Amino acid sequence: MRVGALLSLLVLVPALFVLGAKPIAVGLIPVPWDKLVHFVLFALLAMLAGLSGGLLRWQGRTVLLLAFFGAVLVGALDEWHQVYLPGRSAGWDDFAADVLAALVGVGVLVWFRLVRRRS
Repeated sequence: MRVGALLSLLVLVPALFVLGAKPIAVGLIPVPWDKLVHFVLFALLAMLAGLSGGLLRWQGRTVLLLAFFGAVLVGALDEWHQVYLPGRSAGWDDFAADVLAALVGVGVLVWFRLVRRRS
């Protein structure tokens, strides 16, 4: 599962930037649904980062912190990238959705760990 999470992460992050730079991305998802897409994508990024962190022998809080801040960093870079794309615009509201989603994604990882320990 860790290898699959890492491979998914290595596909998803570059795809975000490559596909986000295509002209079709302009207005593809209307407001307010774009926030839902941000939320789902960045929660998934945080979860994949957390799941794949074990491959690097990261454990406990280190994995969770790196998963959170990694997803937040990708969100910040995505918004910064959009500043330079025709027809796209960066927004604090999108970044806030990314940060909240990363927090929820890490929360889901913590919840799964707790459930697994109890089983």
